[in-house]
Amino acid sequence: MRADRDFAYGAAAGLLGDLFLGDPRRGHPVAAFGRAAGAVERVLWRDHRGWGALHAVVCAGGAAGAAALASSLVRDSRAASVALTAATTWAVLGGTSLGREARAVGGALAAGDIEVARERLPHLCGRDPQALDADGIARAVVESVAENTSDAVVGALVWGALGGVPGLVAFRAVNTLDAMVGHKSAKYRRYGWASARLDDVLGWPGARLTAVLATVAGESPRGAVRAWREDAAKHPSPNAGPVEAAFAGALGVRLGGTLSYAGRVEHRPVLNGGGRGVEVADIERAVKLSRRVGLLALGVAAAVSTVRKGRAS
Repeated sequence: MRADRDFAYGAAAGLLGDLFLGDPRRGHPVAAFGRAAGAVERVLWRDHRGWGALHAVVCAGGAAGAAALASSLVRDSRAASVALTAATTWAVLGGTSLGREARAVGGALAAGDIEVARERLPHLCGRDPQALDADGIARAVVESVAENTSDAVVGALVWGALGGVPGLVAFRAVNTLDAMVGHKSAKYRRYGWASARLDDVLGWPGARLTAVLATVAGESPRGAVRAWREDAAKHPSPNAGPVEAAFAGALGVRLGGTLSYAGRVEHRPVLNGGGRGVEVADIERAVKLSRRVGLLALGVAAAVSTVRKGRAS
């Protein structure tokens, strides 16, 4: 039973580190991984799915392999095992930085400074800020908080519970690759296909758990269930759909609609169409809901790890 307790203690310490410290200011391991992945891309890039798949295997597989090696080296020391899990959890989670950036945009909007809000928005998402008014920026922030609660917190904890430190690292590596090459630009439509599909697969359980926990922790469980059931499948992303729909229902707001990404306009279905439009104050409500979901996800992850490793023993 020691191994499952090691994960629970380490993950809790890592989540507390994220809550109180946020992301490392310098030398962030995820940033280092991004630079390494960029160097691999410069060598491998071809306008071909196969080369993109090789890129995903080399980068994500290499990161997971290094994490597995580190885990094996500390296996016989409980203190070292807990410390490695804590450090890795802290490095891969991004809930506090997510909330901090969302609040920075919300603060600028509350002060009436839409230009500052537009300057800050790219720290959260890839929307074209110049195409958005204050309400559009607020909606973009709430949607980003919802989606990134799954990507930056819950999904990582799920895979940590299933795969320990290598699971934490593999999930964050794939999620980072998706952000780098998984978008539908002319350059990455083929090369980034494997990273995007792998991110969809690894993100599936975390997205559903996020939606469940948003329903439990939100102000309107019934509204969250209804929006999830009726609207999630309309979203073009198989994982963002359940999360954003559940958040929309839980908060009683309306998400989705017309979006603009670097001049490319998308008309997405409305989520929770019976809700009201997003207001600036809803940003803080979304951040608090995200925090509650993250804490609940830690409990679920610890329980899953205990059951899984208890059966294995």
